This record gives sequence, structure tokens and C-alpha cells, in this order.
Amino acid sequence: MPRSNRRRRDDPGDASLDRLISGWRRIEVRRGRDWSVQPMAAGRSEKTYTCPGCGAPIEAGAAHVVVWREDGVLGPQADLAARRHWHAHCWNLA
Repeated sequence: MPRSNRRRRDDPGDASLDRLISGWRRIEVRRGRDWSVQPMAAGRSEKTYTCPGCGAPIEAGAAHVVVWREDGVLGPQADLAARRHWHAHCWNLA
């Protein structure tokens, strides 16, 4: 019988979907500025944050996005330090 080249789900080398999704950072342009948008999977969210869009809490264990400027005057380290956690729907409306 031919051998299957597909990985099995119990194979430790198999990356989970949450892990793959959480690693897809993208650049978006809003109001003439570049922003990095990093999706945060529910399984990786360990703290509670306050969404700057609506002011409501983002509970631990809730999927959301982490957003920071890419073109700040103070450089990339300061931009990353000033990152904010948003509900995905609030960021899409901003």
C-alpha cells in the first residue's frame, strides 16, 4: 500500500491553526499612516486589555488584534512599545 505524505493530527510537527493565524502580521494604511496589525488568537490571549476603539474590555481568551504604528517619528522600538490591543471589529470600523 502506498505511503501517505500527509502529516497526522497527532504529529508534533503539525502546527495548529491558531498558531498559524496568530503569526500573520500585515501592514494597513489608515489616515495616511502605516500600521502593523497582528491577529491574536483566542488561545494565545492571556491578559485582559481595554480596547481603545470602544473602551470595553477584551477578556483573556478572546481573539483580537494588536496594532502599532510603522512610521512613527521616534522609531520602531517606540512604535512597538506603544502598541494597542483592539477588538477586531472595532479596528475595522476605525
